[in-house]
Amino acid sequence: MTLTKNRMVREIGRRTRLKNRSVQVMLEALIEVWTEELVCGGRIELEHLFVLETQWIDRGEQCGSLASGEAPRYIQRVNLRVSKQLKRRLNNTEESK
Repeated sequence: MTLTKNRMVREIGRRTRLKNRSVQVMLEALIEVWTEELVCGGRIELEHLFVLETQWIDRGEQCGSLASGEAPRYIQRVNLRVSKQLKRRLNNTEESK
């Protein structure tokens, strides 16, 4: 099962009794705020869930090339670390299978 944006909007609307349009506006604003924070090199931390942070990677002098020209030496990567609580829940789910 994949949790898409549309399914999230419907489920949040059902659980909160908010209108789906209000939930959609809020979710799109959240995505925009998170994107801006990550692009600026910031960090997003949701307690008991995960941490998202960017990391600059030096690919070295021999970083290769792209069809459009030279590939960038430094690239920015997003790292996701899950919380200990979420890890425990995920591991307990696997043990019950």
